[in-house]
Parts: sequence; structure tokens; C-alpha cells
Amino acid sequence: MKRPKLKKASKRMTCHKRYKIQKKVREHHRKLRKEAKKQGRKKPRKDPGVPNSAPFKEALLREAELRKQRLEELKQQQKLDRQKEQEKKRKLETNPGVKASNLEPVNEEFGQRKAKNKAKAGKQNPKKLYCQELKKVIEASDVVLEVLDARDPLGCRCPQVEEAIVQGGQKKLVLVLNKSDLVPKENLENWLNYLKKELPTVVFRASTNLKDKGKIIKHLKLKKRAPFKNEVCVGKEGLWKLLRSFQETYGKAIRVGVIGFPNVGKSSIINSLKQERICNVGVSMGLTRCMQVVTLDKQITVIDSPSCIVSPLNSASTLALRSPASIEMVKPVEAASAILSQADARQVVLKFTVPDFKNHLEFFTLLAQRRGLHQKGGSPNVEGAAKLMWSEWTGASLGYYCHPPTSWTPSPHFNEGIMTDMKQGFNLEELEKNNAHSIHSIRGPRSARSILFQSSGLTNGIIEEKDIPEELPRQKQQEEEEDHNDLDSDQESVDEEADEESLAMVPAEETWALPEESQADESAQSYISDKMTEEEDDAYDFSTDYV
Repeated sequence: MKRPKLKKASKRMTCHKRYKIQKKVREHHRKLRKEAKKQGRKKPRKDPGVPNSAPFKEALLREAELRKQRLEELKQQQKLDRQKEQEKKRKLETNPGVKASNLEPVNEEFGQRKAKNKAKAGKQNPKKLYCQELKKVIEASDVVLEVLDARDPLGCRCPQVEEAIVQGGQKKLVLVLNKSDLVPKENLENWLNYLKKELPTVVFRASTNLKDKGKIIKHLKLKKRAPFKNEVCVGKEGLWKLLRSFQETYGKAIRVGVIGFPNVGKSSIINSLKQERICNVGVSMGLTRCMQVVTLDKQITVIDSPSCIVSPLNSASTLALRSPASIEMVKPVEAASAILSQADARQVVLKFTVPDFKNHLEFFTLLAQRRGLHQKGGSPNVEGAAKLMWSEWTGASLGYYCHPPTSWTPSPHFNEGIMTDMKQGFNLEELEKNNAHSIHSIRGPRSARSILFQSSGLTNGIIEEKDIPEELPRQKQQEEEEDHNDLDSDQESVDEEADEESLAMVPAEETWALPEESQADESAQSYISDKMTEEEDDAYDFSTDYV
């Protein structure tokens, strides 16, 4: 028997009830609009990043880059540990007679060995490790490329390293003038004529837009435009042909070592030759801490090396320009004043757009007012302005140049026989043509827009470990505490930031490459937070007026 079909309830209602519901809805919407108008519209904000007007922007970006590098290191270490555990499990599965209890002492011994190795590496001075790696690169190389900054080529030469190469036997030394687009063409030609009398010299300009290990970096803004001059590599063909000619005369595969002081562009040259971002590059000095072998082809292999250690007996300006830890060991105002004392004051005024100054302290005060660097109370941050000038001077954007010596004199560790031996095996005529073509293709700045700098001459370096001065115990204790705190904070944030892309895979345990935490960094962070609060207040006023 079929069940009777039930009728649905009717939705009809009286007009009085329907109008009442509509009225209540209108009142509710009116109330919501009124509350929203009082509170203001809350839109999701994007991360503004570090503004260009913020002081010590490069230092903050450097710290963020180093932190990401540490995270990437920890990720790789965890990955290796997991792989080792998986291999041990597979061995247990293949050998079922081995008990799992036998594996525990092995793990304990492995952990103890690892802890001992870390303790030894932590106690040893990192500069001694760099000296060891540098000597390994020199011993393993058939040709050594000494990279010089074209803005101060004489100040980038180290007589101790060159003497070690000469004493190493049948090794060739070639000078590479990198960053040649930051000096005027006339000055570049004068330096080339001066240096090629002593050693083969190559004009070079490393490229910055490269593939990252096989993946092409896509720039949305540059898809339909021609590449900038900063992204074009100049001098690559000349250096390739020079090495190829020597390899043919040598008769077998050669190994090419790349050496130089910090921040001259050693890793960038290797990346330009390989046309791939293999070696780690960055803004901070001393990123490369161990030798790295890169195969260009079957006959040529390039070896990247850590930076040369600068002797503390050099002048204050040399330490400020060539040593990564100089700005932490020396007071910023003194280091920046030493650099400023060797620069042309008139061109410095035009470059930094400040009025004429009588002394260095007045210049830093004017620069702080110009760049908006103020302390609490409105007084100019002189120390922050000094650090800002130091960071710009050691970076790769400020154009300055030095005049070569009027009379040519060979270095004390070279004689005519050594210089002729160094030039044998290279096609120097073809090198001159390639250098002329490179200078013609480089669009350098004018002399009026660059700063004339007085070079301090050759920079003394340290090769032997016994010559490295011992650190003070208080300084060692501070560095160990900072490293311990950094590692603890990194281990806590590994899981949260595991998916972030690393800017460069470089070990960050080298304490001498880290910027010192000072009051300037705290003032930079407070400045950024004040800027963000001002922007939020402006957005609130705009939203209330608009609604």
C-alpha cells in the first residue's frame, strides 16, 4: 500500500511579516557599515622589505642571507644523516643475523667522533684553515689567476702569494683585471700597459645574470628588453683562448687556480666561464672558505680558493678595504676616515651630494643628514654614516680609480728571467687584440663622475699559519657564544623555513665574515619599524576618509 504523499509547508507569509524582515536586514547591514567605518578597512599587507632609505640596508640583507645559508646547511646535514640511517637499515635487512642492539654503539661512536671534529674545527682559528686551503690551491694549480680590482689593481696584489707561486716551480701567473666597467677607459688602458710589462694581463668583467645550476633565472621585467651592461660578460673569450693556447703547448690537461683578496670577484669569474652559478657569490666578504673544483671541459679544470689573509701591519685604509673583519676590529669612524683621507674631496662632495666639509667628522654629519640617519633625539648618527660609506666603498657599485705609478719598476720577487718564463706558452699577440676589443665594448664611467683615490701600494698578506696573530681570549669567548646562540636559533627555525629558497649555499661558521651586531643595526631596525607604523597610520587615515 502506497504511503500518502505529504505536502510541503507553504512559504507564503503575510506582507507585514515580510516587510519587517527586510527592515531588520537593512538595519543590520547599516550597523555593520558603521562599525567598519569606525575600525577602518583592514587589508592584507605585503611584506614591504627593507626600504632604500633605511640605514645599513646592505648589512641587514647580509645577515638575512647568512641566516638562510645556515638553514640550508642544516637541511643538507639532516639529509645526509637520514641517508646514512637508511643505509644502515638496508644492511640490517640484508644481514638478518645482526641484531639492532649492535647498531647502537656504532651510532654513539659516530656521534662522538662528529662532536670531536666539530669541537676541533670550532677551536681552530678559521684564518689558519684559509691559509691551508690557499696553499693547497697553489700547489695543485698549473696556472694561477690573480684577480685584481680594476679600481685599485696595485692594492689587490699580494707579494707574499706571488713569491710563493714563483717558488712553487713551473707555475704560470696571470693577472685578471675584474670590475673593469667601474673605471674610466683611459685609466683602464694605462693600468693594462703598466701590468702587462710584468705579467700577462686580461681585462675582464664578470656577468651577474646566470643560470642557477641548470635552471634559468627568469626576470619578468627583462623578457622583452635587451640585457643591461651589468649582465654581459666581457673578456671571457680572451681568457678562454689564453688558457686554451697554454694547454695546447703544455700537452696535457691543466688545472687553473683562482686567488685574490676578498670581494674582488673570484667566484664570479668562475661562474662566468662556466655560464652557470656553481660557486657561491654574495655581498658579504669571505664567502668562499674552502677550495672548490669546477670542470670547464676535458682539458681545463678551475679551482676556487678562499680569500687571502691580510696582514694587520698594513695601513688603516688597506685594512678597511681588504679585510672583512676590519670594520669590527677598528672603529667605523676611524676606518672610514682613513679611506676618505686618500680620496679627492671635491669629487667626494659631488658623488655623495653633500656640501663642502672641513674635516671628516663634518662630512659624516652631513652624510647622515643627507641619508636620513638620525639617533634618538634627532642628532645625526655619525657612526652609521661611516659604516654606510664603508659598505658603499667596498661594494661593487661605487666608481673610483687610481693612477698607475709614473715609472715602472718590477716587483722585488721578480726578475727578467722569471718574467720571461711567466710569459712563455701564451699567445700574447692574440691576448692584446682581445683586450683591445674588451676595452672597446666596455662602457665605463667618465673621469668627472668617478672619485680619484690614492693607492697605498702592494698589500701584505699572510700565508704561513704561524704568522697569524692569536686572538684575545675575550674575543674568542664572545665569538663562541655568538656561534652557539646562532646555531640554537637556526635549529629551532629549520622546520618552519625548510621550503624557503636559499640565496647561496655557503658555510656560515666563519665568524670573521659576519657583521658585528652594534647599535647601528639596532637603530636600523627601529628605523624600519617606525617607517612601517607611519605607513599604517597613513593607510588608516586614507581608509577613514574614503569610507
